[in-house]
Amino acid sequence: MSKLIAENRRARFDYFLDETFEAGLALTGTEVKALREGRANIAESYVGVEGRELALINAHIPEYGPANRFNHEPRRVRRLLMRRREIDKLIGAAQREGRTLVPTRLYFNDRGLVKLQVALARGKKAHDKRATEAERDWKREQGRLMRERG
Repeated sequence: MSKLIAENRRARFDYFLDETFEAGLALTGTEVKALREGRANIAESYVGVEGRELALINAHIPEYGPANRFNHEPRRVRRLLMRRREIDKLIGAAQREGRTLVPTRLYFNDRGLVKLQVALARGKKAHDKRATEAERDWKREQGRLMRERG
């Protein structure tokens, strides 16, 4: 069972999420300690291509208080750790097919390692977002009606 640290709930609203991948993160010790406190934000972050590597950009992991001057930069670029075949597949999809790499979840796996779930996604248009919202409202209304009827 994995322990969730941060989730990008906005991703489902802004993108059609197709395929998901699990990636490790190259972190410093103070970043891991801050994550163990459950403090992180990946809502505005994205996965970028840097050469033949993937990187998590703009993720906010706040400074760890007791570390004082040995602390990390809260919004630094963090390298993703994946197999070369997976990296090449994701880079190819992002460049050729115009898809986006979206971080969806940041969590600790069963072994206590920090993992990032990355989704290969297609952007939604405004009318797609409205349809998603209307469908969600209808599901909520259905649940309400079913509870009233008993």
